[in-house]
Amino acid sequence: MSNILEELRWRGAINQLSDEEGLEKLLEDKSVGIYCGTDPTGDSLHIGHLIPFMMLKRFQLAGHRAHILIGGGTGSIGDPSGRNSERTLQTMEQVKHNEEALTAQMKKLFGKDNITIVNNYDWLSKLSLLDFLRDYGKLFNINTMLNKEVVASRLENGISFTEFSYQILQGIDFHHLWKNEDVQLQIGGSDQWGNITAGIDLIHKLEGSKAQAYALTIPLMLKADGTKFGKTAGGAVWLDPEKTTPYEFYQFWLNQDDRDVVKYLKYFTFLSKEEIEALEEKVKTQPEKREAQRKLAQEVTAFVHGQDAVTESEHISAALFSGEVKDLTASEIEQGFKNMPNVTVTSDKKNIVDWLVECGIEPSKRQAREDVTNGAIRINGERIFELDFEIDPAANFDGKFVIVRRGKKKYFLARVEA
Repeated sequence: MSNILEELRWRGAINQLSDEEGLEKLLEDKSVGIYCGTDPTGDSLHIGHLIPFMMLKRFQLAGHRAHILIGGGTGSIGDPSGRNSERTLQTMEQVKHNEEALTAQMKKLFGKDNITIVNNYDWLSKLSLLDFLRDYGKLFNINTMLNKEVVASRLENGISFTEFSYQILQGIDFHHLWKNEDVQLQIGGSDQWGNITAGIDLIHKLEGSKAQAYALTIPLMLKADGTKFGKTAGGAVWLDPEKTTPYEFYQFWLNQDDRDVVKYLKYFTFLSKEEIEALEEKVKTQPEKREAQRKLAQEVTAFVHGQDAVTESEHISAALFSGEVKDLTASEIEQGFKNMPNVTVTSDKKNIVDWLVECGIEPSKRQAREDVTNGAIRINGERIFELDFEIDPAANFDGKFVIVRRGKKKYFLARVEA
């Protein structure tokens, strides 16, 4: 790709762009300051949040100066985007906790080169009410603000002055970074267009119409079936490994529809055009091999959690598919069996038939005896045939787990009481 905007167009990652010609020339002439922001409404990003930051990462890798804004100030009041109700205000202690957690995630994703992380609480908290109204309020036209989609969509049900004023605060952020950090471009989701352009208007009013400030938004991500990307039956897919384990994260990408996988390879990986087009051909000619899905899972999991998490996730997958679970570590079992039926047991040794019934794995002793005799029961990967076999819960996996497999695919996890 000859330039970053051309690459983003090929990846389908540009929804709206202000003054395309001016930005194209700016990006050719110099290293540009670019920012993307997020409010600390939670203590982890999920993969829906990740999309604009993937675009910021591409600019960073192309040699531009990436800036991440953690909205400690704006996050304390809440933005009005995409909802029909007001945000629940968080305590400042919670905002601070979330801000620290998100900063740690960003440092992991962006490293140390060409990256600056800022918090808008540092400058917004210093504004007095009179300064806010005099220096900025006078520059925002109410009619223009009401016509912004993010506000207009809320007028029927009502919007508080607090959330209505959010676009002014975001405009102040863009101006602050333009003036103090030499930032000329803001990236955001499609719902942020009104807020970003409000910032451009503010910069032009304060610094002159020739001041270079630009907006780039990404399209709303929908799956091929029309549903919202990033949600599963269990809820959001988080970047925090305590909320979504690396194995669950890997499996999410591995299980993507053939109709979506090429789009996600373009959005969420740094593979070249040639590599992605080769995988696209595999989707058409050998879809059963799911090579594109596997590569997608490997690339995104490595980016978010590191290469070791990919190796661990693939080890868990292979063990569950083959039934060879005895080589799994306790950590891998915790991840791989998180959503499987589980029961808590004591460390006492017990006859297999009695144990299976007590655990609820078998409905009766008659059924338990039949399954054991027929070789349908595996304990920690070993097929058991003997009716007098004794279960020793403390014998494997650091004495923490017993893995039971009934039939070809039905797994149960017994957690041993400490």
